[in-house]
Amino acid sequence: MHPILDSDALVLLATTLSAKRRPAELVEIIAAAELIVGSLPGEAKLAESIENLSRHGLICARDGGLALTAGAEALMATQPRKGTGEERLFHVRDDLSAFPTRADHAPVQVAPAELQAAIAAHRASGEGSRKNLLVPKPKAPDSERQRPGQRQRKPLPASKRKR
Repeated sequence: MHPILDSDALVLLATTLSAKRRPAELVEIIAAAELIVGSLPGEAKLAESIENLSRHGLICARDGGLALTAGAEALMATQPRKGTGEERLFHVRDDLSAFPTRADHAPVQVAPAELQAAIAAHRASGEGSRKNLLVPKPKAPDSERQRPGQRQRKPLPASKRKR
């Protein structure tokens, strides 16, 4: 598959993570993409990547969402399960460059406005959890807090003390 954009590997990996049992919605794909790399490319690049991957027969539109095709599932089954997001993207990009495809499939057109709405919905859904993470944890007083590696010994009852 040539040429390969950096965002192609990201969209394919994010679709794989979000479309396990059913086709993934755009919001789910965007959430997975942000989880992988921590930030998102622009809406135009995401739309271009979705169109590029669908034109080469790796993803398809099904039941109001995006799903992997059989060829993409076979490609993603060989990917390592562990590693950082960058390492996983490197492996996907490497395998995409060697993947034999023809650009004769029907492309999936996603408007940048749809992607903007999905990004806004994803960010709005995360606002509640961000607020909870910023609340400071209550600290225990120093006298009650146990230090790691030190045990608090209980005094022996009077009947078991040495005389």
